Amino acid sequence: MSQNPPDAPAGTGADDAGSAEGVDQTVQPRVRHSLARISPPIALGPLDGRYRSTVAPLVDHLSEAALNRERLHVEVEWLILLTSHHVVPGAPTLSSEERDYLRDVVAGFDADTVAELAATEKITVHDVKAVEYLLKDRLAVAPRTLGEDTVLPRVTELVHFACTSEDVNNLAYALMVQGAVRRVWLPAAKLLVADVAALAREHAAVPMLARTHGQPATPTTIGKELAVLAHRLTRQLRRIEAAEYLGKINGATGTYGAHLAAVPGADWVTISRTFVEHLGLTWNPLTTQIESHDWQAELYADMARFNRILHNLATDMWTYISLGYFAQVRGQGTVGSSTMPHKVNPIRFENAEANLELSSALLDTLGSTLVTSRMQRDLTDSTTQRNIGPAVGHSLLAIDNVRRGLAGLDVDAAAMARDLDANWEVLGEAVQSAMRAAGVAGVPGMADPYERLKELTRGRRITGDDMRRFVAGLGLPDDVAARLGAMTPASYTGAAAQLVRFLDV
Repeated sequence: MSQNPPDAPAGTGADDAGSAEGVDQTVQPRVRHSLARISPPIALGPLDGRYRSTVAPLVDHLSEAALNRERLHVEVEWLILLTSHHVVPGAPTLSSEERDYLRDVVAGFDADTVAELAATEKITVHDVKAVEYLLKDRLAVAPRTLGEDTVLPRVTELVHFACTSEDVNNLAYALMVQGAVRRVWLPAAKLLVADVAALAREHAAVPMLARTHGQPATPTTIGKELAVLAHRLTRQLRRIEAAEYLGKINGATGTYGAHLAAVPGADWVTISRTFVEHLGLTWNPLTTQIESHDWQAELYADMARFNRILHNLATDMWTYISLGYFAQVRGQGTVGSSTMPHKVNPIRFENAEANLELSSALLDTLGSTLVTSRMQRDLTDSTTQRNIGPAVGHSLLAIDNVRRGLAGLDVDAAAMARDLDANWEVLGEAVQSAMRAAGVAGVPGMADPYERLKELTRGRRITGDDMRRFVAGLGLPDDVAARLGAMTPASYTGAAAQLVRFLDV
């Protein structure tokens, strides 16, 4: 009697193959080629796959290769400082050509260097040690380039001198994040805010029905509402621009123990500060083995807040599009829906929402995890910091999506005007406020203004004629009655248009 395959349903066997009741309905997948073995490798995540072109500038700052390049940069500059300042007795002074040679090792960091480091790390099973060995190798072969008189082979043991791995890592990460934020993310974010501000100024006076709690409310202008968002985003950018990037180089527990044991006569605290500031970072004088990462948590909180405000912009734009306030400009050849030819979906804003949520979640995790390290050191920050790239990458992708979404919109002032004209009840606020002011001035018949307007407008639509008749019968002073009688929902926008002038983007 034949046996069931291991994954077949119970009671189903080969003997039942000819029976309709006994046919195994389970689809058995055919053996497939392994996508993991395709060369070049297929990206596991969308940032390195589908959206690679958008986030590619971050690779130069936040990739594993960028981390190793910055580690090498720190090691080279530390070696140059030790020799240039005669910190270690007997160490030779490097010539300008020798210093250039060392810095060219960093400048020439390429695919071959990446492969070399990977091969070395398989042996060391330690990434920072692999960088140290690479630099020592370059010192050993320096005579081939600089001649036999070079002193570089003599300073081999000054590579990584008195350093713990975190002395190198914290500085490397600070330089990486600083470069990514200042050279890639901030410029993109500023362009986005400039786009929003430009739309705000262009449409500063275009009236629009406001919808507090989703209900018709006191009119505003589309420009003023965009200006609010641009203003909020700008405040966060200022905080991010002012961010400090801290660094330290003080040994295994932040005490300069090895430094002073090796060279007790050197002013290691001053040397440490000089070095960190030479790299363009802010010196942190008090640390454990690790730099405390508080500056990262502060930065990521500000970036996450920017994300969430941008998310607010994306959801508002989506809603305005659904109301018909913005017409989406159809791209040549684009498909809005796979089944409904008439549709143009607001996909840029929807994609932005998703990427902003992912980015903010990662930034929140980074900020909450990095500020804690057990006692003097644990390695939870090691894996965590390797996800800075995706956190910033999803934000950068969202910024690109919102910019493209905004570029594809046209304001439909006529649609806004129709909505305004269908909601004359919003003038109830204006009329009852004028009645209050008149009552205070001694005009008779102005009692209970709120209640009277509530009775007129609550739960029903009124027309312009209804509102004008009501105003005419109130007994208001002639100038007030004339002003209110001429008012329409479209003209009841207060100082909205003028408020846009406060934008300083």
